[in-house]
Amino acid sequence: MASSPECPHSETRARDWLSRFVIEHDICPFAGREFRREAIRYAVSEGADLESWLQALAGECQRLDAEPEIATTLLIFPRGLEAFEDYLDLLEFGEALLVSLGYEGIYQLASFHPDYVFEGVAPDDPANFTNRSPAPMLHLLREAALERALAHYPDPEAIPERNMKVLRAPESPALAAAIAASGR
Repeated sequence: MASSPECPHSETRARDWLSRFVIEHDICPFAGREFRREAIRYAVSEGADLESWLQALAGECQRLDAEPEIATTLLIFPRGLEAFEDYLDLLEFGEALLVSLGYEGIYQLASFHPDYVFEGVAPDDPANFTNRSPAPMLHLLREAALERALAHYPDPEAIPERNMKVLRAPESPALAAAIAASGR
């Protein structure tokens, strides 16, 4: 799938993380199919402020509207969102933007950041690596496609717990892959 030419290194790192960690260790059981179909768009936002990041997000929603062959988009932010708290602010504004543009129920955001920490979880807990990525990213998902995939997957509610267990296991190969892919 097409990508943004501005920062190929960011895209390469995202692809490697997706392939070597997310897919190889089945962190998201739905990612492999779309990866093999080359239906994932990797878009790199070169902006460095909230307005430009939100414009990039709106633009990716419009692209998904116009190009149904794109299953999902990883919108990558290589600069300006190094602080996790700043990233969480973008996520909050991004979710509000989807609502204001009429995309509620059409698109959904999943969030990934190099320093991702789940609420109520210690920063050094390996489970955080389920959402740690080489760069800050927003994953823009088509809700209808997600609902179809979940309907055909046995016990989708167990996926997060399974991922945490896999990452917390002693000498976890998945954790080693996550650390390597995240550049830590």
